[in-house]
Amino acid sequence: MKTYHAKPEEVKREWLLVDAQGKTLGRLASQIARLLTGKHKRIYSPGVDTGDFVIVVNADKFVVTGNKMDEKFYTRHSQYPGGFRKTILREQLRVHPEIVIQKAVWGMLPHNRLGRQQLKKLKIYTTATHPHAAQQPKVMEVKA
Repeated sequence: MKTYHAKPEEVKREWLLVDAQGKTLGRLASQIARLLTGKHKRIYSPGVDTGDFVIVVNADKFVVTGNKMDEKFYTRHSQYPGGFRKTILREQLRVHPEIVIQKAVWGMLPHNRLGRQQLKKLKIYTTATHPHAAQQPKVMEVKA
């Protein structure tokens, strides 16, 4: 018996809609990463992008447990002396809430060309509306 390896032209991509309202950030991100990689499909192959497009709505209405709102932080550096910046989660949610979900999902994807390709299929919106109605996305219920 031969091992099946998916080919890129055989992959059928769907559009899935995920509502982040009331969901825990880590559990939400891990299930979105699973959909982006295609691990929910029978034709999953580790070296081929078999995942679906994922639309996340209400991206600013997720919840975190414990004291993460004030203790979790995001860092960046401008590569200039003194260019280190540190932002707590509460402030990041106020300014760019979609980046919080994007960084959480990116941490669960492979950090290579394949992971970057999979991350491009993630569309995040802070409101309940999105411009992808023409793709007829299926509503995907994320376990709480």
